[in-house]
Amino acid sequence: MAYARALPCWSGAQPSIEQLGGGITNINLKVTDGEQAYVVRFGEDIPEHGVKRFNELAISQAAASVGIAPAVHYAEPGILVLDFVEAPALEATDLHDADTLQKVTRLIHRTHQEVTPAVRGPVLTFWVFHVLRDYAAFLRQNGSSHIGALDALMKDADALEQAVGPVQLVLGHNDLLPANILRGSEQFWLIDWEYGGFNSPLFDLGGLATNCELPSEAEHLMLQTYFGTPPDAALMQSYGAMKCASLLRETMWSMVSEITSEIDFDYAAYTADNLARYQQALSDYQSQRGTS
Repeated sequence: MAYARALPCWSGAQPSIEQLGGGITNINLKVTDGEQAYVVRFGEDIPEHGVKRFNELAISQAAASVGIAPAVHYAEPGILVLDFVEAPALEATDLHDADTLQKVTRLIHRTHQEVTPAVRGPVLTFWVFHVLRDYAAFLRQNGSSHIGALDALMKDADALEQAVGPVQLVLGHNDLLPANILRGSEQFWLIDWEYGGFNSPLFDLGGLATNCELPSEAEHLMLQTYFGTPPDAALMQSYGAMKCASLLRETMWSMVSEITSEIDFDYAAYTADNLARYQQALSDYQSQRGTS
């Protein structure tokens, strides 16, 4: 907290500081400087997860410029200071409400359409299947307890990549946990852009669906809202494969974090929960396609 208080961006002599909860990658503080409140995010690059803070800064600035994310107040290596938005984070069950789901889906569409041309400078590409291959190599090199499962998981990943097929590249958020979506009094906001990068729009949609455990009818509503037409068989195949890949990525992200993270969080339990959800989603997808 002393380091946050000493940052050169404050106008007052003694800003008040309190810890914010919820982060499993960064340490976040709320700093009140006079009448204005800010969020201070502490986080260095995380090479094993492909997180580069120059990338987070560039995308945060672009998202703020089109009114989707809070404004960037200050940045230096390892620190990002953003306007604090007085808005609660969503819970997974909030997205089971049709009106909320449609509004958030339109926000995702706006992100893909408006942040993509607004971003400046070099930014990363987030191709989930490259991420999965990189995670598998890291886990093997670092003696993970999950090594015995990797051959089967990567065989799954290869098949899913083929099933996704050709993609359209947009600037995606790539970490659509409900906690990263804020419901303000007049709009929804997207926060935490550390995994932002060019990707298929289906990854954000699949990630939202899996993170919120949307029922199938809600998924169809989400896809129809995003694309403006009911999803056909080809779209459902690509979407279903990307949804499974999103769950596998979250699972392997947690496997890696079991080894590397110093944050007080039960990553082993998070891995087990996401692995079970991935296996169920893959089984459902294979049943729908008549494959195994």
